[in-house]
Amino acid sequence: MAHVRILENDVELAEPYMIEGLPGVGLVGKIAADHLIEALGMTKHADVHCTGLPSVARYEEGDPTLSTPLRLYANDAGDLLVLQSDIPVSPDAATEIANCIQGWFDEEGVTPVYLSGIPREKDAEPPELYGICAGDGGRLLSEVDIGDPTETGIVTGPTGAMLAHAVEHDTTAVGFVVESDPQFPDPEAARIVITEGIEPLTGMEFPVDDLVDRADEIRQAKEQLAQQMQGGGEESTQVQPLRMYQ
Repeated sequence: MAHVRILENDVELAEPYMIEGLPGVGLVGKIAADHLIEALGMTKHADVHCTGLPSVARYEEGDPTLSTPLRLYANDAGDLLVLQSDIPVSPDAATEIANCIQGWFDEEGVTPVYLSGIPREKDAEPPELYGICAGDGGRLLSEVDIGDPTETGIVTGPTGAMLAHAVEHDTTAVGFVVESDPQFPDPEAARIVITEGIEPLTGMEFPVDDLVDRADEIRQAKEQLAQQMQGGGEESTQVQPLRMYQ
């Protein structure tokens, strides 16, 4: 049965934003989520048990305790959550996740923030970012002057499934779309998402120097997962432009 199992910790949630970090193009969400958890020393808050996810168990170096491959972490203040995944997630499983955790979102006053890359070849200019929304998310974006989409597009994969769930059920959600390398892990795109999207929205500041200084190391560490995601298919989140006469 799908459910969120809250772990024993001292964190009291305070209507937090939740940053989604499911793997997708450029691994933008995955890199940003992993970075926030490590940089802030976030506490594991909950295991997410969901129909459709592979029946696997995760453990960490130096800790024999098993957990699910999909987890929620919280900062000390309880106003920021990060959803971290170690495995690709199918859209069907993502819909199950959304069904599972939406009631908990409502109870705790959680505002989900979804991250996705739109494939673009790299050039000298910094990646561009814009916001998308459902429910009351438009007001949140307008309050911090996040740019509107510059073209028509569609969000695919698990992040698209979770955003579609928000649209169907008229719940509040915010999404950030950033130009990303279509072939390789993209720490620079993840940095832009944090500094130009997550920071203004949450009113928080996060250390991001490591995302640039350790870019090669991060790419190498994420390369295997990126190769899995390159196969695309329904488990790869990305934004696809929809052009007339295409």
